[in-house]
Amino acid sequence: MAGCRLCVLLVFGFFVVALDASHGDRDLIYRTCVEQCEEIGSVGDNSVAHCQFSPDAAHTKSTWYTQEPLYVQWKQLNCRSECRYHCMMQREKEREATGRTPVKYHGKWPLKRIFVFQEPVSAALSALNLLMHFIGWLSFFSLVCYKLPSRSQTKRPYYEYTGLLHIYGLLSMHACLWSTIFHTLDFDLTEKLDISSAVALLGYSVILALLRIFNVKDEASRVMFAAPVLSFVTTHIMYLNFYELDYDWNAKVCLVMSVAQLIMWSVWAGVSHHPSCFRLWLAMLGYGTTIWLRMIDFPPYEGYIDANSLLQFINLILTYLLWSFFKADAVFRTSALMKKVKHQ
Repeated sequence: MAGCRLCVLLVFGFFVVALDASHGDRDLIYRTCVEQCEEIGSVGDNSVAHCQFSPDAAHTKSTWYTQEPLYVQWKQLNCRSECRYHCMMQREKEREATGRTPVKYHGKWPLKRIFVFQEPVSAALSALNLLMHFIGWLSFFSLVCYKLPSRSQTKRPYYEYTGLLHIYGLLSMHACLWSTIFHTLDFDLTEKLDISSAVALLGYSVILALLRIFNVKDEASRVMFAAPVLSFVTTHIMYLNFYELDYDWNAKVCLVMSVAQLIMWSVWAGVSHHPSCFRLWLAMLGYGTTIWLRMIDFPPYEGYIDANSLLQFINLILTYLLWSFFKADAVFRTSALMKKVKHQ
């Protein structure tokens, strides 16, 4: 019950706290700065080489069969990204001089770059999360395929959720990969791929939780459980990519799915008396902390460490705990099914 109350408070707190994810990029001074930078190729004393196009490489509207060269498109992406960064940092210096607090630009806090890494701490931690998921998935694969006994007739693992967890591992690594790329190079394309892969992983995690908690085994029932969630997540991703990249709406959708998982796993761990319930509770405690960090969201410390950086760090621990639980669950279910087969 305490876990449920915490989840209710998290949801309530989210709707009380006003999300202002794109206040900075609505600033007229910032927008004018970006437009001028793309035209003249400089912001103050900073020169942006990517914005200095030659006349024959200038952008012109054309039909689909006469598209401009890819290298010009790449230069335009770099130009826009560089202009946004320099204008953001210049605008934040102006705001700091007048005693105002930092604001977000395009859904992100103003963070200082190191070389090509636009968010160095988050990029490094995302790469570590990718490695942790790979190690966790590889150890799970080794356990169920080579260490635990298989069914005598089909040679398939006894654990009914092996295939689902292989997909979970691949989606997790895919999301971490795009998170690393996005925190390194912030373009519109990398941002959409990062958000889309994260939403896809979150939606699939809800499906996985439903199937495991309700012990759904046959394919027809699994489709019935998964179809509504899959339809909603697909529609949401298409909305973000092809209609409007609404940060506030996406944050609310992700919060609802996150809290739903937190409640389901926490309650199930208590009522199922699973041998590894304590491990699962620890994982849900970490999961709840990541939800809390997304809600409070604070400006970067010293320009490098923000709430997302701490969230990525906690995800390292959470990844280890989740794969540890999945392996323990595989051992538990395999043992139970083998005993059942022997008694038949």
